[in-house]
Amino acid sequence: MNEYYELLGLSESATDEEITARYEELRAKYREERWLDGEAGNEAAKMLTKIETAYREIVASRKEQSKNTDGDSALEEIAALLKVDKLSEAQTKLDDCNERSAEWHYLQAVVFYKKNWTNDSKKQLEIAIQMDPDNVKYRSAYGKMNAKSEYQKQAASQTQNPYSHPNGMPMDDGEQMGGNACSNCISCCYTYLCVDCLFSLCCGCR
Repeated sequence: MNEYYELLGLSESATDEEITARYEELRAKYREERWLDGEAGNEAAKMLTKIETAYREIVASRKEQSKNTDGDSALEEIAALLKVDKLSEAQTKLDDCNERSAEWHYLQAVVFYKKNWTNDSKKQLEIAIQMDPDNVKYRSAYGKMNAKSEYQKQAASQTQNPYSHPNGMPMDDGEQMGGNACSNCISCCYTYLCVDCLFSLCCGCR
């Protein structure tokens, strides 16, 4: 790649604007000189082809570097949007990402969770865990979400039969007066809080 910069008479630290300006200057020069008679015209035509190739390669290389560098920063930006519940903007940026890494799937899970699409959120977490099995953040979120699902099932069961234990046994008088029900309620609320906090506080961490 260095030879392309040398052909334009620039260093690799040159800005995009400097590169474009130099390219346009040389292109205008050699476009005019290629009409000269004899070897001078032929040499100018060759140089015109070379600088056009050099410019294309430099631009393509810089675009690729920018895309690779922006990958992580884009995910960080999405995580910041999710922390303030800007779900539509976060989803748009997720859709624009070319590379769908484990962190991408985790952030997609956060979007789905905040929309109360629990099953879709779990599927995205499962993909994130498959791609990065040792990631504690993904596993913790998945475990808390499963715990939440279990409490939802227990709550639904108790709603259908409020005088029964989750295991189907009848409750005693003390439990019917609300002692055990309150305990279950507190545990359920705590689990919900854990999952909410996990998604709210960890979505920008790696």
